[in-house]
Parts: sequence; structure tokens; C-alpha cells
Amino acid sequence: MAESSKLEDGGGEAACGPPLLQLHDIYKRYGGVHALRGAHLTLGSAPGTVHGLIGENGSGKSTLLGVLSGQLKPDLGVIRIDGKTVTFGGPLSALRHGIVMVPQEIAVAPDLTVAENILLGRRLVRRGWGINWRATRARAVGVLDRLNLDYDPDAPVRSLRPDQRQMVEIARALSLDSRILILDEPTSSLSDDEVGALFATIRRLKMTGVTTLFVSHRMAELFEICDEVTVLRDGETKGSGPIASFTRSSLVSLMVGHRKSEPTEPGDANSLRNGNPATGVALEVRNICVDGAVRGATFEVRAGEVVGIAGLVGAGRSELLEAIFGARRRSAGTISVFGDTDCGHSPRDSISRGIGFLPPDRKEQGVVLNMDIRDNALMVATYRQWRLRRPRPDKYEPRLQQAAKILNLRYSADPRPVATLSGGNQQKVALAKWLITPPSILMLDEPTRGVDVSSKQDIHAMLRAMASRGTAILVSSSENDELLAVCDRIIIMSRGAIIDVVEATQLGEAQLTSLAGGHS
Repeated sequence: MAESSKLEDGGGEAACGPPLLQLHDIYKRYGGVHALRGAHLTLGSAPGTVHGLIGENGSGKSTLLGVLSGQLKPDLGVIRIDGKTVTFGGPLSALRHGIVMVPQEIAVAPDLTVAENILLGRRLVRRGWGINWRATRARAVGVLDRLNLDYDPDAPVRSLRPDQRQMVEIARALSLDSRILILDEPTSSLSDDEVGALFATIRRLKMTGVTTLFVSHRMAELFEICDEVTVLRDGETKGSGPIASFTRSSLVSLMVGHRKSEPTEPGDANSLRNGNPATGVALEVRNICVDGAVRGATFEVRAGEVVGIAGLVGAGRSELLEAIFGARRRSAGTISVFGDTDCGHSPRDSISRGIGFLPPDRKEQGVVLNMDIRDNALMVATYRQWRLRRPRPDKYEPRLQQAAKILNLRYSADPRPVATLSGGNQQKVALAKWLITPPSILMLDEPTRGVDVSSKQDIHAMLRAMASRGTAILVSSSENDELLAVCDRIIIMSRGAIIDVVEATQLGEAQLTSLAGGHS
């Protein structure tokens, strides 16, 4: 499909009336950075449409969502709802027009109940002397019933799984009488079964006339759930139309232009590893136990080898990596690094022994949002230094520039906080600190969660390059195709225990999915 934008002024208008929503010629600039350059987005007049929004990290998706949800004011451009021009003075203005956003990072109050989260704030049912809890529960149950969710309204949200917490957020959005529901990377932390449940919910909403703007980097999901799609690149709309008029290749081409080809296929990854045989055991884990999470995990990773960990959410993958790194207390077991068995007592101890760890939650654990790229990327290189003393730029700048080049991270000396970067670029910053000071053993938990297809390719290439230089790599991922693409062997976990270890070349995606689900 030729590169073009179909979203002109008045474009997308159907015979039955004006589009439900139209963002036309939207511009937004942060200092010298142009986040949006005349972007367009049209949600058609047919109620219940599922519209996909896709683009590389840094393409302007987050900024466009900020404008649409009233969190950002555009520098130029027009917003129309039902054909009428509107101006959002803030998020409340967008809410009054029925636009509600569920962000990528789950935003719930974990110590409050399901009912309190759904009706958070002034939507709790009140009476003269306080909250009418019976009526509040009844109203919350009504919203849950609309989604076909059988949740206890009195249960604390802390007791729910991540996918259930996300459903509570969607229920909260529906309690606001939303006409347009924005789901920003809703599947990034969900298993395949949980994704299926989410899609069933979106289809139910579609039948009730709620329009969904679905943001995802996963191509298969776009083709499964979306009716229409819009592609952004460098702040501009590069294509839009019915999803049936696109192919996976045409979407990738619109997203990345001529800079990159298709993502590496599993066979290509294996061929790149063939010339780099392992040269000794780097990490040896024996009978590791974590109360309530991991039961007797035993395995090893050789230098130059990429080993994956597969399993459903709750299988114990994250807890195992945290225990090895010393970020979670283990109740039994030993960890050996190149034969030294007295390892993994704390993150500082692990870093000193050459173990690196990329946690799954970049905003909470991977980066410091109010610090700039440079200070974040140098955290490991300077972890022994007094924190109030800023590192000399001439000492680390060449390594930082090299890391940015490897990761295709748009780095400059601009001291903007990392919070202003897209999610994928924040992930690259979190990875950069392990390139500036390369560890002997690198563990990664969901390394490409919420990143685009191009950035995923960059990260996979980085892992293979590090393995070719002798780094032992341990990757935990809920994306089975990712494990097959980069790993030599794959550890299968279920309910806290390792149930199998298989060669990646001997598995297909369907077989790995079955094994990870606990089916032999």
C-alpha cells in the first residue's frame, strides 16, 4: 500500500453523518523536538468501531493520546466530536465528551476494594451522613455485569491478578459513560489466555456501541481485533484505513519507512548463533526456592548462550530472576557464578560479580523518570560513587554514545527527564546501562514489553551480539515467539517449578505455547 494519509479535513465522513471524532492537523512541540507534525486521526461515525493506532516508539502516539484525552494542549490543530469543533481544557473536558483512557501502566488503588476503584472519587453513592455502601456495591456490580465479570466488589484490588486489575480499570472507564475507550498497550503484561478474555470484553463493548482506540505493537492482535488502523511515523500520519486493506509488511513499511526490514525470523537468529559455541558454565542455579513462588529451580547457563524462561503469568518466572539477582529473598538453594557459590545475596553483590538485571516494570524499577538519559544510563557504571557527585562527561561519553548507537536510541546532551520519552525509548535507556558496563551474565524480564517492532529487532540484535562476545543471557518473556527467535534453550516453568528444558530449534510456537500452559 502506498505511503499516504487518508485523513484530510472532512475525510472519513460517512453517509450516516460526521465522524464520531476527528483530530486534524495536530502539532505539538517540546522545545526543539517536534512530537506531532500535522497528525490526523479519524474515528468513524459507526458506533462500536475498534480502531488500531500503531507506530514506532517516539512516533508521537503517546503525545496524540495525550491530546485526545485532554492531558496535553496541542500547539495547532482542530478537534471535532460529532462534527463540532471542541477545545479540551483538561482531562475533565475530555471525560465530559465521553473520552476515557486506560493507560499502559495499571493505575489502581490496590488497598481499596473493587467497588471503590470502579466508582473512585465522587461517583461513590452518597447519603447525608456518608457513603451508601450497599448502593455503591450494587452500582459497581452493574458495571461488572456489563462486562460479564464475576468479581467480588468487596475484594481488595491487591488480591487480583494483573489482567483482573486491568478489567477493573476498564469497568471504571465504563462507569463514566464513555463513548470512546482508549486502551494503551493493554496486552503488554497479559498471557495469551488473558488477552483472549480482554478481546472478548472489547467485542462485548463493541456490541453496546462503545468505540475503542486500541494501541498495540503486536501485529497479530491488530488484525484479530481491529476494524480500522492508523499508522504514525515521526509525528505524522502515514496511513489509515480498514485493517483489511493492509498486510503485516505494509504496516511495518509505513511504520519504519526504508530504515529497516522485517523483524528477524527464528531461523535467522539461530544461524547467527551457530558460530559462537558456549565456553563454560557462567551461572549455576541449584534448588532455588522462594516462598509461595518458586520450588526447587535448578539449571545452568553457559557463557555465550541465550536461555529463555517460558510460562504463564504467575508461573514464578519473575520471582526466580529476582531471587538470583538478590532482589527477593530465597528460602533455599545456591547460586554460583563461574564456580563461586557464595553469590546473589543482594543486587549490589550481584552487580559486583558481573550479574545484570533488567526488571519488567521500567517506570517503577528500570529507570528514574525525573533524571535524564545520561544519569540513568550511568547508574551501573557509577554505582560505587557518591551519588551527589556527577560523573565526568569525558570519561563515559564515548561509551554512552556507542550504547545509544547500538540501541538506535536518539540521545543528545539535552537534560530532559526520561519521563518525557516514549515507553520504548525508556526501555532502551534501561538497557543502555548494561551496555556501558557489560556484565558477564545478563538477565532480562520481559525485555521488549511495550516496544515497537523496530525497537524489538534492535533489542534482539543486541542480545545476540552480547552472546557472541561470551555474555551468558537469561531471558524471561511471555511472548513465545520472542523466546524462539533469540534463545538456544528454553526453560518451561509452571506453578513455581521447572517442568522441562528444551532446545529452541526443536519447538514450534504452538508446541511452546502448549508446554508453557502446563500441557505436555
